[in-house]
Amino acid sequence: MSATTSSLPAPGAPAVEAAASSSILGQLKTTMSAWPAMLAIALLSLLLVGTIFAPWLGTVDPTLMDPAIRLKPMSAEHWLGTDAYGRDVYSRTLFGARVSLAVGLGAVVASLLAGLVLGILAGYFKAADTVIMRFLDGVMAIPGILLAIALVSLSGASLFTVLVAISIPEIPRVARMVRSVILSVRNEPYVEAAVSLGTRVPVLVLRHMLPNTYAPLIVQGTYIFAAAILTESVLSFLGAGIPPETPSWGNVMAEGRVYFQMLPGLILYPGLLLSLTVLSVNILGDALRDALDPRFSRRF
Repeated sequence: MSATTSSLPAPGAPAVEAAASSSILGQLKTTMSAWPAMLAIALLSLLLVGTIFAPWLGTVDPTLMDPAIRLKPMSAEHWLGTDAYGRDVYSRTLFGARVSLAVGLGAVVASLLAGLVLGILAGYFKAADTVIMRFLDGVMAIPGILLAIALVSLSGASLFTVLVAISIPEIPRVARMVRSVILSVRNEPYVEAAVSLGTRVPVLVLRHMLPNTYAPLIVQGTYIFAAAILTESVLSFLGAGIPPETPSWGNVMAEGRVYFQMLPGLILYPGLLLSLTVLSVNILGDALRDALDPRFSRRF
């Protein structure tokens, strides 16, 4: 009788899981309905629409040069004026959002995937922990900007090189976070029960451990996205990022810094978009953190 009873599922377990899921969804809805989060979502949505429809929203080709109209102020034909080469600043800023957002998204995907794999290996396999973490500590000891400049200088300026240079410094941070999560759940009763039942390691990791990393990875991804956009702009501003002929926010500001006193808009317009984008992503990341981790819950 006792054996039969112990094999039955715990009464109310599905109800507990459903209640927990409902609580998370409710907290997420409440947090996202606050005005800062809604404003951030609205700004990011407008930016995303602008990047998707840039070929139709842009007034002229962003790479088209016309020395006859160089350094012109705002007009009906050139809404934000022209730069030193006669290129339309509005179109270059609009198309530059595509490059900046692509770099941010690529850095998020690359750093999260690499950091997730390294973090799982370091957290579950004790033999690999020391080797992986000491290597990642060495990577973290190198300033991210200096590492990015060195990689770009060695490999040449290109979108792929900049993406790799931005992603590498973020991988150790993701790996350390995933490792801490794996270490905290590997001794949980449900994990030990799965091990005692002979569950294979891949199934154990994917089914019982990996889901615990979803929430912190989502939040970390938003911060990586914002940091990647800023780093790309800094590299391009320093001349070690995206090739100058490719429109990006950093390139537009770098080319306009010499003429800032004459036409401040050459830096102010792309700089304002950059600031609003980073601010919106950070606000969204804070909102997701508040919703997914009750320890940080607060009201805006």
